[in-house]
Amino acid sequence: MPMKSLSFLTSLSLLALTFPFAIASDPNPVQDFCVGVNTPANGVLVNGKFCKDPTLATADDFYFTGLNQRGETKNPFGFNVTFGNVDNVPGLNTLGLSFARADIGVNGQVPPHYHPRASEILGVSEGTLLVGFVTSDQRLFTKTLNVGDVFVFPQGLTHFAANVGQVQAVAFAALNSQNPGTIFIADNVFGSNPPITPSLLAKAFQLNITTIMELQAKF
Repeated sequence: MPMKSLSFLTSLSLLALTFPFAIASDPNPVQDFCVGVNTPANGVLVNGKFCKDPTLATADDFYFTGLNQRGETKNPFGFNVTFGNVDNVPGLNTLGLSFARADIGVNGQVPPHYHPRASEILGVSEGTLLVGFVTSDQRLFTKTLNVGDVFVFPQGLTHFAANVGQVQAVAFAALNSQNPGTIFIADNVFGSNPPITPSLLAKAFQLNITTIMELQAKF
């Protein structure tokens, strides 16, 4: 084998051996906790928050109350979601967790949306929900959930939940991000600021411009 080829293979082999170390990182916190604060005093920025001095942390940093309270569902979509994330439970910072309670009135729904930074597991505690998600190749996975049933929504996939029962529904969710983000499809497309050019949306959705402008006015 020519020396040039041997040298190339040797270099390639060394690169393959060292590459994993170049991208290595700690997938989990390397300390007990990092209570998030917004002020930089004596702090280190981690995941968008500064760490509070651990000696000043209290139980309240890891505490949330109110998930037993019903949310107001008298709105056009008939739902209300109460979130617990790093913004109101600072102890969640770096832990990769958040949670939520969803109240969905009769005939109400949580409109199609997705979480760009988290998968979600949803459990029903009251009522009956029709839930589902759509994959990147347009496959619909859907299921009717009753009390005690659980469903999983993969990260980044559009999903929904609709009350198909005769009473108000309640569900609890856990997400594997301290700040999963929530993007409602209709709000994002028709309610952007500034608005997306109506002619572009008309072509994308195969609708006339007047209809698009009416939709934009609603959002």
